[in-house]
Parts: sequence; C-alpha cells; structure tokens
Amino acid sequence: MNCEVCQLKELEVEHYEIREVLRCILHTIVFHRALGLVRPKDIDLELFDITYVQCGDEDLEKKIEEKIEQFIGWVEKHPNKKSQICLSFYEVKNRQPSWFTNKIERLYWEQWYVNWNVAQHPKAHSSKSHHSKVVLDPGESALEETNARRAALEASLREALFQIIKFVNEKKDHVPPIPNPEGVVYFPYEITIPSSSDSTFGMDMIKRMLQTGHPTMLS
Repeated sequence: MNCEVCQLKELEVEHYEIREVLRCILHTIVFHRALGLVRPKDIDLELFDITYVQCGDEDLEKKIEEKIEQFIGWVEKHPNKKSQICLSFYEVKNRQPSWFTNKIERLYWEQWYVNWNVAQHPKAHSSKSHHSKVVLDPGESALEETNARRAALEASLREALFQIIKFVNEKKDHVPPIPNPEGVVYFPYEITIPSSSDSTFGMDMIKRMLQTGHPTMLS
C-alpha cells in the first residue's frame, strides 16, 4: 500500500504554547480526514487570532489531550531538544498468523510529522554600560521581542494549517476505499510521541509499524 507522508514546517514554540498549538494541528488533520458524520465545532485560539474546527467528539478530544499531556511531560524531561510527533492513519487487515506476526496487521496509508523546537524561557538580567553605572531595563525590549516571536509563530501556524489543507485536497488516491458509502466511516489512527530519548524514537516508530492489535477509531 502507498503511504503518503507529510512533513509539516517546524514550529518554534515556548512551553506554555505547546498545548494550544498541538490541539490546533492534530484536530485540523483529523477533521479533514474524517469522512463520517461529524459535528463540527469551531475553536478560537486564546493565544493567536486563529480559528480551527474539531470533530465534536468527546472520546477523540480525550485521546488527543492524553497524547498532548504525554508530549508535554517528555518536553519537561528533555529541555533544549527538538522533537517530532507522528499522526498515522492505517487500515486493519487479517492475515495468517506466524511465529513473528499476529493475525491482525496494520497497513499505514498516511503519516503526518509535526516538528517542534521548544524554546526555553530566557532569564531576566540587567547589564551595565562600560561608561556609566546606569542599569538598563530589559523590560521594553523583551516585550517587543516576545510580540515579534508570537507574530512569527502565528504566521508559521497559519502556514502549517494551509499546508494541511493543501495536502488533503491534493492527496486523495491513497485513501482507502469506503466499504459502506451510506454509513459512517472512521479511519483507525495512532499518535506517536518521542520516547525516553531521541535516539530511540526512530526505532519506536518501526516497532509501532510492526505492531498489531485493535485500532483506535475516529469515533
């Protein structure tokens, strides 16, 4: 099966922005790949002048929130490290069991990689001029820097959302056929976050691609 991959633009965020930005991206991807009967719900971001749409499903929201909390916990334990989250859609196929595989097989048909660079909060400090004892107040310049960084992140987030919309509109041939056009279609998915170390993330992804079992449904 052809697996399409989308690498989203890297987002540079501060710790307190992770939750809202990640909600926006994950829910946007899931909404545009949900072919069933959904109950759209508009969400206005508190930190940015951006509105996105959720599917209006409590179970889905809960599962996404759990993964966001896990990712935030990883970031707190691994400061100053770039990271990546993968949202994968797959089909479930039955196959003959063997020594190394189970009866259920996951066939991935689309993967979204969300790339992160979490900035650390700079410590406030004062500096003295070489020619005077005047202490420079960094407050005003720090505020300007924060506003500029926030504006840049908002622009990058908008770009990522447009990238998602463009991808789902252009990449359609790989989407699995709908077994029952009159019914509600839920695509199985999984959200993978980094493990205890960056070096093992790739291996964890390979392991997950080899794992089998009951899918998590978009329901």
